[in-house]
Amino acid sequence: MSLSPEPVILASSSVYRRKLLHRLLANFECLSPDIDESRQGNESPPELASRLASTKAQTCATQRPGAIIIGSDQVPACGDEILQKPGSHDRARQQLQLCSGQAVIFYTAVSILGPHSHDTYTDTTIVRFRDLSDAEIDHYLQLDKPYDCAGSFKVESRGVILFKSIESTDPTGLQGLPLIWVAGKLREHSIL
Repeated sequence: MSLSPEPVILASSSVYRRKLLHRLLANFECLSPDIDESRQGNESPPELASRLASTKAQTCATQRPGAIIIGSDQVPACGDEILQKPGSHDRARQQLQLCSGQAVIFYTAVSILGPHSHDTYTDTTIVRFRDLSDAEIDHYLQLDKPYDCAGSFKVESRGVILFKSIESTDPTGLQGLPLIWVAGKLREHSIL
């Protein structure tokens, strides 16, 4: 139950972020910000994630002035390559082949925009993948079909079978919304 009169808006169409925020709040609204998510110039992965999270929050704030807006974006990088949502089995297989035996860094940025504040944070999670055979990759993809997930796996499902380790300060950051930081900011706004 919200203690604050301001409504909370999740600036995202992600069902994964919606499920995560429901762990903290029973009532909030979702708006889908229609923004260009292309990388600009030589933006680093954390810069890209931060800019996209802030742009999503600011875009929705114009539609809902006075609300608490939560924007978030996640950018995974394997070396210099940014991993996108694969969209297909073949592209997911290619991504997992690239990640096999590698460390992939997931930058999950959050921007909370209130009537009198704007706070941003970027969570960093390092996922170390096992050496994966093509057969293991295809078997996993048939199980989870993670074609709408950047990095081509679902950590909240069977994706953990692909990993050697995860280094994180907030396990929900890898899922798309670092709830420890978000909860702290919502407390500051008297929402939790």
